[in-house]
Amino acid sequence: MRISKDEYYLNIAKAVAVRSTCLKHKYGAVIVKNDEIIATGYNGAPRGEPNCLDMRECYCDIADKPVDETAATHRAKYGLCVAVHAEQNAIISAARRDMTGAALYLNIYDSNKEPIPCNICNRMIKNAGIIRVVTPKEDLY
Repeated sequence: MRISKDEYYLNIAKAVAVRSTCLKHKYGAVIVKNDEIIATGYNGAPRGEPNCLDMRECYCDIADKPVDETAATHRAKYGLCVAVHAEQNAIISAARRDMTGAALYLNIYDSNKEPIPCNICNRMIKNAGIIRVVTPKEDLY
C-alpha cells in the first residue's frame, strides 16, 4: 500500500530535521505547493555562528536562568535560545509568491512531542501566504 502525500512530506520533514544543530529537539519543515517542494528548513544557530551541537552544550543550559522552573521561567529561557526555527529557515529560503497558497509540513526527529509552531512562527507562516500546516497528528489549519 502506498503512503499518502501528507505522510510522504512529513517523512521528508523528519529527514530534514536530522540536520538540526539543536541538542534537545530536532525539527524539520517542508513547504510544498502544487505537489512540489518549495523550500526546507531545520532548527539551528544562524549561519556562521557557533551552534550547540558543535559546542556540545545547549546555550539555554549555560545561559543565566532562574532556578525555579515554572511555566513563565520556561518561556523566558526559551527566549535565550540562539536557534532559528525550522519554519523560519524554510520561509526565508523561499519567495513569497511561491509560498502563497502552499502547505508547510512540520515534523520532529527525536521525540514523540507534537511539533506546533510558536506564536512568532505562526505569524510568519500566515504572513508568508501559507494556508495549511500539517503535523504528524493533525492539520493545524
